[in-house]
Amino acid sequence: MGDKDLMDQEEIFSKVLRAGRRTYFFDVRSTKAGDYYLTITESKKFTHDDGSFHYKKHKIYLYKEDFHAFKDIMEEMMDYIIDEKGTEVISERHQKDFKKEEEGFGNKTTDTDNGSGSFTDVDFDDI
Repeated sequence: MGDKDLMDQEEIFSKVLRAGRRTYFFDVRSTKAGDYYLTITESKKFTHDDGSFHYKKHKIYLYKEDFHAFKDIMEEMMDYIIDEKGTEVISERHQKDFKKEEEGFGNKTTDTDNGSGSFTDVDFDDI
């Protein structure tokens, strides 16, 4: 690979967004003609049972002629999501609710609790 090819691969300007198991890389790169384009890479970490891990990557190439339309649609989609669902991250709320249920699980009693979300004793000989 020649010096020119290495220069084409070189990142001109970069930003990184770490978001849990995902990392997003925003890279300005140069075309062979010397113009710039944007790559957006999502890298997601997967951990195996043995503790080893690997990353899956997905990449989008975005060229200047598409910036305006891409930005307009991206803003419209994000506005729609916020308008419909607000800014609270529902999966985080469900994780908190699930943890509360787990914590309360050990406190459950039999049906003498008068239907307050407790377990009922079942005799399988009756089935």
